[in-house]
Amino acid sequence: MGVSLNRALSKLGLCSRTQAEVLIAEGRVRVGGKVVRNTALRVDLDRDRIVVDDRPVVAERKVYLILNKSRGLVTTRDDPQQRDTVYACLEGLDLPFVSPVGRLDKASEGLLLMTNDTRFANRLMDPASHLPKTYHVQIGTVPDETMLDKFRAGVTVDGETLTASSVELLRSGGRTAWLEIVLGEGRNRHIRRLLAAHGIEVKRLIRIAIGHLALGDLAKGTARHLTPEELALLAG
Repeated sequence: MGVSLNRALSKLGLCSRTQAEVLIAEGRVRVGGKVVRNTALRVDLDRDRIVVDDRPVVAERKVYLILNKSRGLVTTRDDPQQRDTVYACLEGLDLPFVSPVGRLDKASEGLLLMTNDTRFANRLMDPASHLPKTYHVQIGTVPDETMLDKFRAGVTVDGETLTASSVELLRSGGRTAWLEIVLGEGRNRHIRRLLAAHGIEVKRLIRIAIGHLALGDLAKGTARHLTPEELALLAG
């Protein structure tokens, strides 16, 4: 069956699917010696010879990165509003094209994975993987046990049921508190929407773990390669 040409360029680690569409539209991609402008053309990665700008495209080495996202960065490659992106954390590293595994919104911080291994990324993002994600969340109130029970019970927002696997009070002081919230399945702005439904302001949101892989002491705004032992943690 093969895959579409734009997806093939992404799977080979050359660029994103969106960037591949531009290359194809500009006539810079050849398959079997012929210029192809159809992004949906099916190609066989093992048999078809794909050339971009007269250079054969071959599979890049597989790269698996962990980074500590800073607040204010957007999780995208190219931002139309010219905001700083998570790719700023990769400056100075000799890398092929990599993509984020999932997302953290602009105001959120912490553990983000990036890779050029699409199978690895799809497996981690599949709800069937049952990989819990752990967050430390600072809120603008000190909750009692009744309020925590309401968070645990979940809520329906815009037709979506938002729940958490666990919600625990870490510490409190003054007018704020820190919660540890574990999600079994994350939806768009899941925690913020869950808490907002109860009138609770999120002041900081930091992802500290995915499965058994912890952020640890990785400096904010930096990235490094995952070790084989860490990859094994993500394999379950």
